[in-house]
Amino acid sequence: MTEVFNNRVKNPTSDYENELLAVYDRVIGVDEAGRGAIAGPVAVGAQLLTLTEPPTFPTGLRDSKLLIPRRREAVYEELARASTGAVGFTSPAIIDSEGIIAGLAAAAIAALRKLLRKSPAALLNAVILLDGKHDWLTPVITAEFTAAPRVITRVGADSACTVVAAASVRAKVARDRLMCTLAQELPEYLWQNNKGYGSAAHYQAIVDHGVTPQHRVSWIR
Repeated sequence: MTEVFNNRVKNPTSDYENELLAVYDRVIGVDEAGRGAIAGPVAVGAQLLTLTEPPTFPTGLRDSKLLIPRRREAVYEELARASTGAVGFTSPAIIDSEGIIAGLAAAAIAALRKLLRKSPAALLNAVILLDGKHDWLTPVITAEFTAAPRVITRVGADSACTVVAAASVRAKVARDRLMCTLAQELPEYLWQNNKGYGSAAHYQAIVDHGVTPQHRVSWIR
C-alpha cells in the first residue's frame, strides 16, 4: 500500500524517517536524476538509514537541485564516506524501447541490488521512501524481491526528508560525472555543460553532427 503526503519544506530533516523507524528497522530513500534529459542514462539513487547504525549526514545536505555544483560534489563525497547508498542507471536504448517509467524501475532495481551487496540486510523489515506522487516502484520490486519492502511516496520528499535528499545527491552527482566522461568521447554535444538536457547548443549539435547511441532518439523533437 502506498501513502501520499504533501510537504514543501526546503530544509530536510530526519523527523519523518524517525517516525518510520518506530515501525521499521530500515528506511531507504529513493530519488532519480536525468529523467527529462534527451541524452544519457536515467539514474536512481538509494540511501540507507537504520536505527542501529544511523549515518552521519553532511551539514548542508539538501535536495540536489538546491545545491551549487561544488557544494553538491562535497556533500556527495561526505555521503560516500559516512553512509551506505548506491546508484543505478538505465541506458537510453532501454528508455527508447520501453519508456521512462520502465527505465526508472530498472535503474532502481540496479541501485537496490548494489545496496544489497554493500548491506545484505538492507531490505529486511525496510520501507522505501520515494520522492513524488507516482509509485512506479512497487510493481517491480514485488517481482524482483521475495520480501519486497513497502513503498511510501511523498511529494517534496527530496526537500523535506534527509534520506531522500541524500539519494537525490547520489543520483545527480553520479550521473553528472558520467555525462562529463561521455563528453570526453563526444565533445561536440557539450555534455559537460548541459548534462544531456535539451539546451539550444545541444540541439544545434544534433543538427550538425546527428544523434549518437547516448541519445534518447524518441525524445528529440
